[in-house]
Amino acid sequence: MDWYALFVETGKEEIVQKLLRLYFDEHSLYSVIPKRRIPEKKSGRVRHTLKKMFPGYVFIKTNMNDDTFHKIKKIPKCHYLVNNGTYYSKENGTYYSKIDEEEMNPIIKLIGNGEIVDYSRVYVENSRVFVISGPLKGMEGIIKKIDKHKNRAKILLHFMGVERIIDVGIEILSKL
Repeated sequence: MDWYALFVETGKEEIVQKLLRLYFDEHSLYSVIPKRRIPEKKSGRVRHTLKKMFPGYVFIKTNMNDDTFHKIKKIPKCHYLVNNGTYYSKENGTYYSKIDEEEMNPIIKLIGNGEIVDYSRVYVENSRVFVISGPLKGMEGIIKKIDKHKNRAKILLHFMGVERIIDVGIEILSKL
């Protein structure tokens, strides 16, 4: 089974995911919408909100064939399968491509068994970041910047050949 990305109407990702679960059983098609928990300050209060890591995208893992492709195309709010021209559907005359394992592995590691990237506990010393626990543990290399004021880390992820900087929530420890 390979990973693919569906480009859907922004804000309708959950609806598309529910429809995918109606049309397919979980053994033939698995879908995920990666989200991140981040702190947001509003009116002096800190709220912990969920935001989508890739708004407008639903990731699916399936054995793609023409039948599956055409079933997916019929789902409302689903615009197209993201492509770079690797595979071609003869019937429809459209291209689609799978997501490379190297691009998908960090995303899967971050979300773990669910869909949410939760807070990582980090310690910063002499401009070096040490991740004590959480989804970023062992992935210190993708951390590009720490915002101590907002309790966020900017991480670098590759998606369909494009580099993206994404904010994730962190808990900054004062001392080990």
